[in-house]
Amino acid sequence: MRRRLAVRCIALASAVLVLVSRAGAIAQDEPPYTIRSDVRLVLLDVAVTDHRGALVAGLTRRNFDVTENGLSQPITVFANDDVPVTVGILVDESLSMAPKRAEVLSAAETLIAKSNPKDEVFVLNFNEHVTRGLPNGLLFSDDIGQLRAALHRGMPQGRTALNDAIVEGLQQLEMGRCGKKTLVVISDGGDNASHAGRKDMLARVEKSLATIYTIGVSSPGDPDRDLGLLKELARVSGGEAHFPADLSSMAPICIGIAQEIRSRYTIGYPPPPAHASALRRIQVYVTAPGHSHLTARTRTSYSYEPAENPDNK
Repeated sequence: MRRRLAVRCIALASAVLVLVSRAGAIAQDEPPYTIRSDVRLVLLDVAVTDHRGALVAGLTRRNFDVTENGLSQPITVFANDDVPVTVGILVDESLSMAPKRAEVLSAAETLIAKSNPKDEVFVLNFNEHVTRGLPNGLLFSDDIGQLRAALHRGMPQGRTALNDAIVEGLQQLEMGRCGKKTLVVISDGGDNASHAGRKDMLARVEKSLATIYTIGVSSPGDPDRDLGLLKELARVSGGEAHFPADLSSMAPICIGIAQEIRSRYTIGYPPPPAHASALRRIQVYVTAPGHSHLTARTRTSYSYEPAENPDNK
């Protein structure tokens, strides 16, 4: 193998809820994440960009300030290392994607090539059914040859079970050993064949630790076009939705996604105690000499739920 799968993926904390989303106004109808009082850290997966939208690397703990309900919190965990990630690549293989297949698979290969060589990666091909691209018994791989073969194992046909693919992708992510988990979904966004409903699928996304990046490849007149769903997947999970103007733009987008995954900061702090459930609002501020108008993208709220019996902590 070019890269060894038996790497030590750094688990940030198995009981810790990673809270990820875009910084900015909090959607009032967004179901909040919940953490309980036995969870001692709130971990934020943070992407920092400048006024041009370019990623900003090399920052330190001193450059960040985290507030919860307007009060500054002590940052007790900070990391800016390029650590291995569990990554799932979900490729739409419905009949409507057939004319775009060559460019889609080439872009997905670019994503793999530009990712951390120690990532553990899997591929799901989906049309009316969801199919694992890797050989039976192999959940993840870091071998480029195996992953390339997994991408090409599908065949464009039938309708689109996007919801089912997201659900299965999240389930497989949980089997990964890395603390950070990401899905990259390439689709026209339409779903017309899933057993899982949209509401149930999004509920799973909201409860997941995964960050989801979506790439919508469809034309304005495409009957299967559903850009709203792709935007919602990214918003809820804290990822980003991309809609290339043409297929030649897909490879640069995949390079950008790989770079962002590798450059996100991890920031953690202990949640202040509370005696009742409450929605808590988070903001991450970032400043650094030589940089202006820096923006931090991360989840902006969570729901704190204390233990039922504090004496048993």
